[in-house]
Amino acid sequence: MRKPFLPLLGRIWLALILVFLYAPILVMATMSFNASPFYQLPFEFSTRWYTEMAANSRIIEAALRSIGIALATTFLATALGTAASVALFRYDFRAKRVLQILLFPPIAIPWLITGTAMLVFFYGIGIGRGTPAVLIGHVALALPYVIVTVTARLSSFDITLEEAARSMGADNWTVLRRITLPWIAPGIVAGALFAFAVSFDQFVVSYFLAEPGDSTLPVLIYTAIRKGFTPEINAISTIIITISMVVMFIATRKSSFGGSR
Repeated sequence: MRKPFLPLLGRIWLALILVFLYAPILVMATMSFNASPFYQLPFEFSTRWYTEMAANSRIIEAALRSIGIALATTFLATALGTAASVALFRYDFRAKRVLQILLFPPIAIPWLITGTAMLVFFYGIGIGRGTPAVLIGHVALALPYVIVTVTARLSSFDITLEEAARSMGADNWTVLRRITLPWIAPGIVAGALFAFAVSFDQFVVSYFLAEPGDSTLPVLIYTAIRKGFTPEINAISTIIITISMVVMFIATRKSSFGGSR
């Protein structure tokens, strides 16, 4: 018989994990509404830092640049990763297993090494630093996440559904559009969210590959903290976290990531 204290211990452990994860975020979000620039108490509600953030052209430009690069990365990585996943699922060819294994090192290798290698490589082929290099680097980092999530969804796909559609006269495009893509749509959505998060949050590769004065938001935040913390960082971080949580909530409500019972 299960001991009665075990369920209670599990709940306490879960609560401690949630506190550990979300307490710093809640403190940061709360202090973004504190009038004091030095976290002084008692707390005095103010939207001063949001007003100053909106007037800070460097933060707005960096945020828009990060969003633009993240959206472009999401589109390219999702399209390329989905196509690669379908190809790996449908076809057998030489070195297929090798290609599947090579998907995981970009996830496991520290981004510091990856960023250094990309910088040397891009200078070697004449691209240099700049937005094109940053975009290529982000797509390269996001692709494995898309391929892994879409492939995981494809692993439960019944190939006989495609065969049945073809036997009824459907061409390959119709089979892909009407059968395969609807089935793997949750995996595509999950992969797209991973790609956006990896790109938008990417600091190391952006730091190495971005041109001076053309920083993304993570690089700008790092630079601002080195020079001296400013409460506007709390404000922009709170906005980003709020938007991210809303998007994740909508995505989980609209897509059955765990499948249907």
